Amino acid sequence: MIDIAIIAGFAMISLAILLTVWRLFAGPTRGDRILALDTMLINAIALIVLFGIYERTAFYFEAALLLAMVGFVGTVAYAKFLLRGDIVE
Repeated sequence: MIDIAIIAGFAMISLAILLTVWRLFAGPTRGDRILALDTMLINAIALIVLFGIYERTAFYFEAALLLAMVGFVGTVAYAKFLLRGDIVE
């Protein structure tokens, strides 16, 4: 039963990533594109965690945590650049 749920999860997260890629290219403003990148990162983290559940190992959870930390810093840097035009003051 859990195998069916994992396969359905892979399908749904893959669809979410495809829709986010569409928003990344179709976004009319830079803010929409930054939000699409952040959403794509969250979907990638969910995909990594789901793969870790599928493989039954904790290694992928650590990788997802590192990706989340790097993604947070990147999103803050993008937003700061968009608002002020400079990252380092």
